[in-house]
Amino acid sequence: MAKLPAYTTTGERIWHYTYLLICVLIFLFLIAPILVIIPLSFNAENYFSFTKEMLSFDPEGYSLRHYDRILTHGMANPDIPRDSVWWKDAWANAQWIHAAKNSVIIGVLATILATLLGTVAALGLSRPEMPFRRLIMGLLISPMIVPLIITATGLFFFYSKTGLAHTFPGIIMAHATLGIPFVIITVTATLVGFDHSLTRAALNLGASPVTVFREITLPLILPGVISGALFAFVTSFDEVVVVLFVAAYDQQTIPRQMWNGIREQISPTILAVATILVIFSIILLTTVELLRRRSERLRGISPA
Repeated sequence: MAKLPAYTTTGERIWHYTYLLICVLIFLFLIAPILVIIPLSFNAENYFSFTKEMLSFDPEGYSLRHYDRILTHGMANPDIPRDSVWWKDAWANAQWIHAAKNSVIIGVLATILATLLGTVAALGLSRPEMPFRRLIMGLLISPMIVPLIITATGLFFFYSKTGLAHTFPGIIMAHATLGIPFVIITVTATLVGFDHSLTRAALNLGASPVTVFREITLPLILPGVISGALFAFVTSFDEVVVVLFVAAYDQQTIPRQMWNGIREQISPTILAVATILVIFSIILLTTVELLRRRSERLRGISPA
């Protein structure tokens, strides 16, 4: 925390610490639901509330049974010794693992598609001679603004006419549609401080446009591209509304599996999965922040 200057008045000091207190309270208000979920995922009972043993910090009140159920739920023979046969059974039949595989496959492919299209769009929108830039930008980022239920409904009717409903390509394209705005925004923000004299100099020296993009433009905007890709992946990995509309019943993802678990059979296993997703999201957001700082250093915005 930066030290206040010596000339700071008493009133300024009071406001400074009051402001910090307000920020801490807002942060706790936002993160409180997450802080509650994590200890509840270790509940030894099948409850969504703290037991007496948990409140008294009795070791008997805590268990990893719900994390274990992530692997065993849906298995044909969950009680056999945990050898290679057990793991093959878990990989083939466990419902949460099946949902995780679908989420990863859909998320990765949707991220690749969103990153390619979003980066190309951002490069075009960054050019001053691009006509109707503001209008096009508004249309491209509209999936972030339009209520998700409207987007999902529109995709459902469109996919029903084109045969993409209940198909993995349809889900991937739908998730890419939701991820493209994040890529456009992050790459566009990176291009704001881009020195175009570097590309003009390379072109004057005889380099082809492809070489200029590969050797000069892409390395400088790469942190923004990766940040946008991570946001697109998180958006896809966390999406449930669109999946409910366009996916078939057997095309389960982790959010949809959690939705089904809450609707059909409430189990603290959902809290265990949520805890894993929270840790996963923290890792991704930390990566995004490190990439943002690296991008600022490359552009000379902040000291190294």
